[in-house]
Amino acid sequence: MMASADLRDKLDCSICLSLYTDPVSLRCGHNFCRSCIVSALDAQEAAGVYSCPDCREESPQRPALEKNRKLANIVERFLSRQPDMESRIFCTYCIKSPGPAVRICLHGEASFCEEHLPRHSKSPEHTLVGPTVTLEERKCSTHHEVLKYYCPVDGACICVLLEELESKREEAGRRVQNLKDHETEQRETSAALTERVSGLFTDLREKLDGLEKRIQDEITRQQDQVSLSVSDLVRQEELNKDELTKTITQFEGLCKISDPLTFLQEDCGDISGRSCDVIGEVGDAQCLDEDVVSLLLHRRLLHFADCLIDMMEKSNILLDIDTAHNKIIISEDLRSASHTATSQNRPAGPKRFTSCQVFSSRSFSSGRHYWEVDVSQVERWVIGAARESLERKVDGNESIIGRNNKSWALAVNNGFRACHNNVHHRLISDCPVQAVRIHLDYEAGRLSFYQLCDPIRHLHTFTASFTEPLYAAFYLFPDSSIRIMK
Repeated sequence: MMASADLRDKLDCSICLSLYTDPVSLRCGHNFCRSCIVSALDAQEAAGVYSCPDCREESPQRPALEKNRKLANIVERFLSRQPDMESRIFCTYCIKSPGPAVRICLHGEASFCEEHLPRHSKSPEHTLVGPTVTLEERKCSTHHEVLKYYCPVDGACICVLLEELESKREEAGRRVQNLKDHETEQRETSAALTERVSGLFTDLREKLDGLEKRIQDEITRQQDQVSLSVSDLVRQEELNKDELTKTITQFEGLCKISDPLTFLQEDCGDISGRSCDVIGEVGDAQCLDEDVVSLLLHRRLLHFADCLIDMMEKSNILLDIDTAHNKIIISEDLRSASHTATSQNRPAGPKRFTSCQVFSSRSFSSGRHYWEVDVSQVERWVIGAARESLERKVDGNESIIGRNNKSWALAVNNGFRACHNNVHHRLISDCPVQAVRIHLDYEAGRLSFYQLCDPIRHLHTFTASFTEPLYAAFYLFPDSSIRIMK
């Protein structure tokens, strides 16, 4: 091994430090590759003096180059005995005579012989492998990064960049699949919504057709009664006509009597009374009762409006215990709230009210929604809706719903009122309000309150421009409670 390395040193050109290629000799006896010495002499030509690159022997004329056939044969035999010499991996740190590498560091991209191997870093990231392939073969041809991973799918080694690209490609694939799944889900939702809307309008048309038929039946019934009454009166008039004809005939006969005055006076009075009675009955019979029809239509349309509200899906409203004042007890099902004199000692968070209020956990930023509240157990209550930005930590009454410009409320406390921005509208109810339906149409900017009775009764509607999420909101007086109806 050492003899081969020494011979390898003697066969190296001192200019290119590689094996001689087409070796030639100078007069001084030193050998060089033909291309190497020609380039060196060309560079010296401008100075007018030529010298040997090894011994510096000068010559005024360009020296002749003699082909060294013996040296060329030695180089050829050396290469033939070691055909894999060029493919072998040598130590990076050997200077004079490179020794064969026994290990390659992938991180530092260096080769080590037995002598220089102890110099290698002991860091775990400096992985050592056998000198089975060159570093170039261990690099990615595209990114020139060391191949550190093996892809079982492609059956090939890949570099870190390829691993990262593969990871990004997989992530992109997941996002594409998620988008496709979302599209499929939305199409299914759209189909279900279309079917639901079609069913809703079919039901509405059936109800409208039923309402139209009922009103038309009422008109027909009244018309039949009028026609029957008129027919009876016509028959009576025909009888009266016949009677009058007979009376006229009698009058004509009486005219021939010399003194008919007493008889005529008595009969004319009877005839006049009968004629007036008939005319009065006809006038009454010819009128349809339009007030009855209008009242029936109005009531049925109100019932139809109630049906429209009932067709909406009731929103599932639960109370947010993180917003509840510490003197409000929240039930386990998060639907009931009651006032207590004992503090619940909950942690003071940014969402918790300092006034005796509680918000729903769900907010609304679009669409139509409604929820129902049972207030039958208390005499005083305040319910409504509020913006998300309603102040939570304000002392006094400024944060109570209905007393600021960020909330709308219906209140029973020394009167029945609708409240917004501390402006109160007095309301009237024929009977105590036991339960309230709150209907929100976000896009239309309407918040409506209905009394749940038979039939349902509209109480008040606020109109506003909603620009942020709205929450169901409740204020509790001492010893009061509310419950959100399922």
